[in-house]
Amino acid sequence: MVRIQVLLSPEEKEAFRRVAVRDGLSLSAWLRRAGLERLAASRQRGRFRSHEELQSFFAACEAHHGTGREPDWAEHLETMRRSRDDGGDSGT
Repeated sequence: MVRIQVLLSPEEKEAFRRVAVRDGLSLSAWLRRAGLERLAASRQRGRFRSHEELQSFFAACEAHHGTGREPDWAEHLETMRRSRDDGGDSGT
C-alpha cells in the first residue's frame, strides 16, 4: 500500500467521517472505496453494453438534433466564411 495525503476542509473531513462511520468503515477505507467506485464508473461511461443501448443513443440524438440532412463540408465552410465576413452574424 502507498500512503497519500488528501487536503480537506475541517467540514469536509467531518462530513466524510460521519458517512464512513455510518457505513462501518474507517475514513481511509471509505475514501478508498469512494475513489474506486468513481474510477469504475468513469471506465463504464460512454460504453454501450448492447445493441439496444446503441439504438437508444442514436434515437436520443435524432430527437435532440432532428432527422434532417447534415450540411456537407462546403456548406460548413461557407457558413464560417459568412460569419467572419458579417462579424459573427451568419444571417440566420
